[in-house]
Amino acid sequence: MTVQEATTGKAITTPSIAAAPPPLEGGDRLTRREFERRYQTLPKRWKAELIEGVVFMASPVHYQSHSEPHGHIIGWLTVYCAATSGVRLGDNATVRLDVDNEVQPDALLRLKSNVGGGSRISEDDYVEGAPEMVIEISASSATIDLTDKLRVYRRNGVQEYLVWQVYDKRLDWFRLNEGEYTPLSPDSHGLIHSQVFPGLHLAVTALLAGDMAAVLAELQKGLATDEHQAFVEHLAAKP
Repeated sequence: MTVQEATTGKAITTPSIAAAPPPLEGGDRLTRREFERRYQTLPKRWKAELIEGVVFMASPVHYQSHSEPHGHIIGWLTVYCAATSGVRLGDNATVRLDVDNEVQPDALLRLKSNVGGGSRISEDDYVEGAPEMVIEISASSATIDLTDKLRVYRRNGVQEYLVWQVYDKRLDWFRLNEGEYTPLSPDSHGLIHSQVFPGLHLAVTALLAGDMAAVLAELQKGLATDEHQAFVEHLAAKP
């Protein structure tokens, strides 16, 4: 018996201390709730995703095979968003898709919910639901981006999905059509036109060659089209 117990006649209880969560490791099979609990303990520079209930940890980011291409995609999308009120850009944003999948795509475009967007921003500042467009930068075609992730995005209703395979010098652009992804091909001018975001044109060959001046020049032509102007007016008319 302690002195305080003897003088007061009351037992002293020690507040319980919640056990720290186990470390997050690649290959763990977790619920999304447990994944988030462990993820919060990682240093901010770490990136992890939950795909079909399995944890995937990101590798170190190389410059030419990821960082620079990522920057080019963000630049292309930033110019589009600057001219298209109502469209929002995300760079490495955490996206809660369903109970088994919490991803962090390289880039995304989303419509605000008041203009028909399929996602929203949660109270704790994450994207919940499917953005209209998701873009992943991959070293090559031998990647989870073209297998498990593709199936997850398709099942959750991501309308357009782009995968840039840097080593293979290839970009695949998929459009969701009746529950399946259909690849979009460049037109006679080498451009792919988004079917969800009017005016978002991509000069694929120029992008793969690193010619961002040509990429942005073709994007500006897309922004000058009647279809883009009609889209901007449609978004502006929504409350």
